[in-house]
Amino acid sequence: MGRHAPRNRATATVLALGLLTSLAIPSHRAMAGPILWGYGIKGCPDYLRVAPAAGAETVANEEYLRYREWLAGLVTGLNLATGLDVLKGAELEAALSRIRARCEEHPEDDFFNASLALLKSLGTVAGEKRE
Repeated sequence: MGRHAPRNRATATVLALGLLTSLAIPSHRAMAGPILWGYGIKGCPDYLRVAPAAGAETVANEEYLRYREWLAGLVTGLNLATGLDVLKGAELEAALSRIRARCEEHPEDDFFNASLALLKSLGTVAGEKRE
């Protein structure tokens, strides 16, 4: 057992140095910016394909509900983080309708940025107020 101790100590030292080095050098992924998950990364054209038309009754199709749930999670997280109602009393359907309008005007946006533009226009998150 004693014969293996130096080897184990050497292995532990190498692993510790590797860990410290990896912590000291930022990874490419860390430098690329925040990582987004879920339906927020989908483009506006994808959302427009499933969103109800302006003034149309909301139809509960599965794909549209996924966008709705993603937005609900974003809004809930921001409400908890800020202690504010970031939609200022608006219902999710009204927010989704405004996001649809934003996507129609800016099809190059993704769903996250279209959602963020709405929240900025309401003045509930940092950024310029638009409207």
